[in-house]
Formats: sequence, C-alpha cells, structure tokens
Amino acid sequence: MKTETNDLLFEFTVDKPAKTVYIKREFDAPLSLVWDAFTKAELLDQWVAPAPFTSKTKYMNFEVGGKRFYAMVGPDGTARWAIQQYKSITPKTNFKMWNVFADKDENPEQHGSDWDYTFSEEKGVTTVRITIYNESFERMESLLEGFKLGFASSLKNLERLLASAVK
Repeated sequence: MKTETNDLLFEFTVDKPAKTVYIKREFDAPLSLVWDAFTKAELLDQWVAPAPFTSKTKYMNFEVGGKRFYAMVGPDGTARWAIQQYKSITPKTNFKMWNVFADKDENPEQHGSDWDYTFSEEKGVTTVRITIYNESFERMESLLEGFKLGFASSLKNLERLLASAVK
C-alpha cells in the first residue's frame, strides 16, 4: 500500500502462525542518513518514541555483542526500559538484534524478539525491511495492536527528522 501524502511505501504484515511481523518502509533520504538514524543513539532518541513518549538512551554500543539500554518515557515520567543486543552488523546494509523489555536495573523479562533490519537504496529512496520474530505467541499478541500504531507514528517522526536533515 502506498500512502497518499508522499507516495512512499509502508507495509505492515503479521504472520501469526510464524510469530513474525514484517515491515517495509521507504524514506526519501540517502541510505547513509537512514542507517545513521537507526544506529546512533542521538538520532534514535529523536524519533523512535511515539508522541507523547520520548526515548532516553542510557548507553549504546553499536557493535556485535554490544547493547543499547533505553527507556520509553511517558509524560508522567514513567519509564519502560528495554535492552537491545546486537547480534550481527553489516555496515549500511543489515543488522540483527535481540530486543527484550527489562527493569531499570537491566533485568530482562522472560521473552523477547529477534529483529532483522535490511537497508537498500534506489534512485535516492531508501527502503528499510524489518523482520521481527517473537519467541512467544502470547507476547506478540499482547503487543501487536499498540505496537503497529506506535511504530507507524515513530516512523513518521523519522520521516520528518530525515526531511529536515536532507534540506
């Protein structure tokens, strides 16, 4: 499906039996800028949280085996922490990570998800493909409705951030 406002692709597909979500999103920005927006804490914190939430990275080591520990902070100051551990990185084309919610002391919850990001560019448009595998069907089901709305909102934030950087 193409959006009417900017004609950039945004697909969000759920395969419940496979416990997998597939996202495909185009951005009118160079690949290097989009890559940086997904891999640098100072940029991630500007777009990754859907309003009225904000993102706060405590630390991020974008390297194989490295981690990002961050929170989505609500308007009332309540923080929902998460750990992302980087499993593989192929600069400018792909990275894979494990994502799991945690408490403020980095104690992870029982179930998390594997994320696989692939980046490509054609004629100045960068396409990001994200595959999210949840080891728990129940976890996936409980997160899905809010996740789709929140992630779509976050990607709109990223689109605005990229547009301001390209100008």
